[in-house]
Amino acid sequence: MNLLKQFFFYLRMLFDMTVDFVYGLYWDGRRKTIPPLEKKHAILKESAVRLASMIRNKELKSEELVCACIERIKLVNPYLNAVTDERYEDAIKDARAVDKMIENGLTEEEFTKKPFLGVPFTAKESHAVSGMLHTLGVVARRDARAHEDAECVRLLRAAGAIPVAVTNVPEINKWQETRNTLFGQTNNPYHTGRTVGGSSGGEAALSAALASPISLCSDIGGSTRMPAFYCGLYALNPTAGHTSLKGSALRTGLDPTMASIGFVSKHLGDLAPLTRVVAGDMAPQLNLDREIDIKNVRYFYLENARDLRVSSVCAELRLVMKRVITRLSDEAPAGKSPRPYHHEGFDHMFALWKNAMTKESENFSRMLSNNVEEVHGLTELGRKIIGKSDFTLAAILKLLDDQVMPAVNKQWAEQLTRSLASDLIRLLGDDGVLLLPSAPSPAPYHYSLYLRPFHFSYWGILNVLHMPAVQVPLGVNADGVPLGLQVVAAPRNDALCVSAAHHLHNMFGGFVPPCTILQ
Repeated sequence: MNLLKQFFFYLRMLFDMTVDFVYGLYWDGRRKTIPPLEKKHAILKESAVRLASMIRNKELKSEELVCACIERIKLVNPYLNAVTDERYEDAIKDARAVDKMIENGLTEEEFTKKPFLGVPFTAKESHAVSGMLHTLGVVARRDARAHEDAECVRLLRAAGAIPVAVTNVPEINKWQETRNTLFGQTNNPYHTGRTVGGSSGGEAALSAALASPISLCSDIGGSTRMPAFYCGLYALNPTAGHTSLKGSALRTGLDPTMASIGFVSKHLGDLAPLTRVVAGDMAPQLNLDREIDIKNVRYFYLENARDLRVSSVCAELRLVMKRVITRLSDEAPAGKSPRPYHHEGFDHMFALWKNAMTKESENFSRMLSNNVEEVHGLTELGRKIIGKSDFTLAAILKLLDDQVMPAVNKQWAEQLTRSLASDLIRLLGDDGVLLLPSAPSPAPYHYSLYLRPFHFSYWGILNVLHMPAVQVPLGVNADGVPLGLQVVAAPRNDALCVSAAHHLHNMFGGFVPPCTILQ
């Protein structure tokens, strides 16, 4: 059986190489370089925490920052196609109001309550932002606008941040590429012929292009970490159950979910403070303020899962993992080097995620019609063939997977999930982290993921386990496309993830801009 598996993965590797070669012939010739960061917009290199401090100390006007953000978005969006709606004029008015408040004097307590006062942010369009489009990429919601803010948006506004724009998502957030029939596809700033991932692809594109200081996302199967990986960013997906999904993708926020609110950022230091904001009253349970002695952290790693649905991790990402393990081993005390880990659950990542999705409250087939009726996959496939469907092929494939393909054996999946979770929690404890591949390959070419629909599974399995994870960028490959890996910890050990990620940042550096930065 192992020999057959090895042979299968060998054939799969040849298939992947062929796919990349063929798609590359088309997309590499259409690659465009995004505009350089001009000196007048240099402030956008700074972290959100630093920008808030500068505004608070009167070193920077909020209006100046918001205007720089808007100008930069206007420059890069023609290359990226990330923005679906904007409130530029209102954002400038909000910024002027902030500047006036600060000029008149604010107490330290008021600043503490508003840690991101005057800093602009963008949000994926599935988060309701009052007055703005809230289509979820669905034709049936073409003209839908939000009447009130999603809870995560409300909390960010309460923290003083200023919404500037909302960004593109795949239909109902359910695909590995950011594309829909309303707004088209969003392009990767490192290589416009490659995907930004999904579903927070619009956010990652703007953040990596140095256009958005704060990028508000969410994650149910990698939707924050996937775009972060493909766009060379950091991302923290916090322990599930500690951020409210109310008003996000039409959720009430009352039902339990494996989804979490998160952020992508060029700066790792922004992730914990921003997560505290959107966690609200539950933030203390995440232990984000816990002090970690990095010398005491234990490391484990998984180089390659053996899920037959998922391609083997490519050579350059295996090399990245090897470099990390080598560096950690070189500095480790005797007997404390990183240790390999595997569990049968990693051989069935997609199946476990598919089973976990049956517990979610949303009904994908009805949401595609704006909850008017159930949409049928086979019917829509026929309509797609004759050019009459309102949906992308990705949405139709999701329908077919839900409605036609056999369900996962629930008892088997639940038992295997419990076994994997308990084994990992026991292994990691409060001082251990698991280094996990992000995906089988760096950002794929547009549309090529139709031939590899399960590649999100390295992210999705962590949603199933309700474990926190940080996506860590680790440079770019010879083609200038980002590389990286995930750092995983046991539930409510979010600070441990962040600290280990900081350690890797210090070893290998962090964000590498996709464009020239003019001095």
